[in-house]
Amino acid sequence: MSSLKNSPFGKRLRAAHTENEADSPHRRNRPRVNSLFGAPTPQPGSTPSLDSSHPTNSESSGLDSPFDARAQKEYGDRFVPSREVGDLRTTYHLMDDSKSSTPSKAKMIPTESDALKEQANALFNSVLHTEVRPISPQRPSSPVRPVASSSAAPPSTPTRRRLFTYNSPSAGSNPATPTRRLDAPTDEAYAMSPVRAESRHLLESPRRQLRNVCKTPYRVLDAPELADDFYLNLVDWSSTNVLGVGLGACVYLWTAHTAAVSKLCDLSNTNDTVSSVSWVQKGTTLAVGTLSGRLHIYDANTLQRQRSYQQAHGNRIGALSWNAHILSSGSRDRMIHHRDVREATARPFKRSSGHRQEVCGLRWNGDGDPQSALLASGGNDNKVCIWDLRGSKRPGLRGAPGPSVTAPAATSGITGGEDGADLPLWKFHEHTAAVKALAWDPHVSGVLATGGGTADKHIRFWNVGTGNLLNQLDTGSQVCNLTWSLTSHELVSTHGFSSTTAQNQICIWKYPSLDMVASLTGHTHRVLYLAMSPDGETIVTGAGDETLRFWNSFPKKDTNEAKRESRLDYGRLIR
Repeated sequence: MSSLKNSPFGKRLRAAHTENEADSPHRRNRPRVNSLFGAPTPQPGSTPSLDSSHPTNSESSGLDSPFDARAQKEYGDRFVPSREVGDLRTTYHLMDDSKSSTPSKAKMIPTESDALKEQANALFNSVLHTEVRPISPQRPSSPVRPVASSSAAPPSTPTRRRLFTYNSPSAGSNPATPTRRLDAPTDEAYAMSPVRAESRHLLESPRRQLRNVCKTPYRVLDAPELADDFYLNLVDWSSTNVLGVGLGACVYLWTAHTAAVSKLCDLSNTNDTVSSVSWVQKGTTLAVGTLSGRLHIYDANTLQRQRSYQQAHGNRIGALSWNAHILSSGSRDRMIHHRDVREATARPFKRSSGHRQEVCGLRWNGDGDPQSALLASGGNDNKVCIWDLRGSKRPGLRGAPGPSVTAPAATSGITGGEDGADLPLWKFHEHTAAVKALAWDPHVSGVLATGGGTADKHIRFWNVGTGNLLNQLDTGSQVCNLTWSLTSHELVSTHGFSSTTAQNQICIWKYPSLDMVASLTGHTHRVLYLAMSPDGETIVTGAGDETLRFWNSFPKKDTNEAKRESRLDYGRLIR
């Protein structure tokens, strides 16, 4: 220590301290700067800090105040960090953390995920588990020191053994002698791979081929005045490959194979706005609902109006669905009206009353046969209703309802409410937010998928034959729309508000495993509208960012069955 004290460095340090003590009266008047945030300490007479934990100068006038003691502390020429003036807790919370503070969930939509990454992660976890697990008993382990017995045996001279013996042990040798594993040509000692044989088997085993979904849309169209309203349905794709879009007071038609655009109607002269559009299953007829409760039927070929119901509903018509010549409309007046468009009468032939708030989703099940189809409706009252227009309960629908299901009021005959209103066959109460997204499974009869809004964030699968809940999926975000693939057993869901970092996504799920196949991003607003092309290969999505995006999401239909030669085709046998 004496050498350091008499060194040139020690002399300069003592000189610096002497200068600091001499200049201390002048330095005390300088504003002290916080080493963490660079903020000067308030001077007497200045505005006090908003933090109540730091007293002002007027409150701490004595010399015993910790703030006065710290104000008198001075530093030398070297930078010596002081932890006394730093608020470590505040500094920690000001750190730039890219992770979300939302608690983790069992099922969350990732920002970028597909089946190939999931398969690679599962394979990596399997190989890692195989490599770090303990060595199997067949492999030689390190020798263990034998435990000394209580009765110590007298020392004896060990038997002479040959150190270098290359022959295999005989069959009558001691069974405790380890086998010579190096005699096997497949031993790991001769392997060129750095991993074990079990890991090599996992890596070399054939894996299921997974399709790769393109993550970018192949076409983007501008859609000015496309409403950002969760309760409207403004996009639909016809069986003739024509896309109908409601923009403000107008309805436009976009022909997919020619990219031609035509205006179907303009309701600005009546001061009305389009609230829903829906194509008939087979044909060129388009139904248009409005905010004032009017319902119009147009022919897309001639661009002419065929029917007009001026007082179809008492409020806006947000949901439409066709079943052959029967058109069902759901409104904000909580009613569902069923009309036969072949008749000129303005009154519906049947009305359905099962929701306490606005009906925002309608979907018929079937290929256009009104005698065998069921209608599903979703409302802003968080309920899902199943309707049978025949008014009778089929034998296949009999069963004990689940805990969240309301059984029908009657089992035969036409069930009527007030003013002849029909009653629902089933009512599901499981959702906790508005249900707009409805989709019937085209591959399994009687399976319905429903999606809840912001407060629910779940996709639930129902068996309408028994009224039971089959499965549910927590998506972590608002479910705006659902549709099933026609070429594979997969489900497409569009999303909006989210409690995670992933928002405004289009997700493809494998059913019934509910594994995510792909996640598509690109919209900057809620993806409220969804439609599928008639060939089942392309989906179109619309959002409040006033764009329509087209995605190639599904493979082509397998045409091998159609190309096979039939044995009953005797025309091919004629020579």
